[in-house]
Amino acid sequence: MIGTTWGQVQAIAPFIIVGIGISVLLSRQVTILSLNEDVAVGLGLRTVYVKIILYIVIALLAGASVALVGNMAFIGLMIPHIVRAMFGIDYRTIIPMSAIWGAVFMLLADTLGRTMNAPYETPVVAIIATIGLPFFLFIVRRGVKLQP
Repeated sequence: MIGTTWGQVQAIAPFIIVGIGISVLLSRQVTILSLNEDVAVGLGLRTVYVKIILYIVIALLAGASVALVGNMAFIGLMIPHIVRAMFGIDYRTIIPMSAIWGAVFMLLADTLGRTMNAPYETPVVAIIATIGLPFFLFIVRRGVKLQP
């Protein structure tokens, strides 16, 4: 985030807006696809078509966000898991709530980074990594325990 200018934001914003719009439009199909691919095909979903579009949208959004703010992978790992636990498995809810909760989390991390070691500023990436790594390890460990 250090050194990002408004010109860069203006250049990348259209890609992010289009990607989020397509994500919201396909959220129902993603929810159906997350059940099971056989169920999705049985419900008439063209899974190959939806997957190709989603891969393109994922690459577009990931590339745009990394180009704008750098690699903050833990945001993409933590926030959707937290939102899914809070709001359920429907991606029509998960996608917009992930955007809102991700923004709130970034604001809190930035505020903590600015106040924790005042008058010096701790990088937001360090705050996110400090919170994100234990969370990610918890998710991985919990996932291993759930398998028979």
